Amino acid sequence: MPQQFHVGRLIDHLHLRVADLDASKRFYRAVFTALGRAEVLNEAADHFSADELWVDRRDAGGPVSHVHLAFQAADPVMVQAFHQAALAAGGTDHGGPGERHYHPGYYAAFVLDPDGNNIEAVFHGPNVRSAPSVVVSAVAP
Repeated sequence: MPQQFHVGRLIDHLHLRVADLDASKRFYRAVFTALGRAEVLNEAADHFSADELWVDRRDAGGPVSHVHLAFQAADPVMVQAFHQAALAAGGTDHGGPGERHYHPGYYAAFVLDPDGNNIEAVFHGPNVRSAPSVVVSAVAP
């Protein structure tokens, strides 16, 4: 049976703590634009967010986050655009665009963001989604 992918079922949010908030804003602004998702970015003076991702400045002397974060791409061309935009916005190459051995059709690129987080864009091959996204609305108690 082929593996099924679900969005919005497991992760509520991911919180990154960064050393340079302005550098991270520039980097993720470029990444989300390349992935066709510029509209998901919400910026404020002390943080920014994008759907389930929340990013703010680390506490004085505190650690930065070090995670692997993979964003969905619509096709291999978008993976390539992500890689180029991320490098132009201060990212470091961590694996150029190409097919990976994880499963047939897995096409991805990897970069390190300004804080060393391993950021990936991935296209899993041709697929059909049951819905473009999951929308959650609050219900009064």
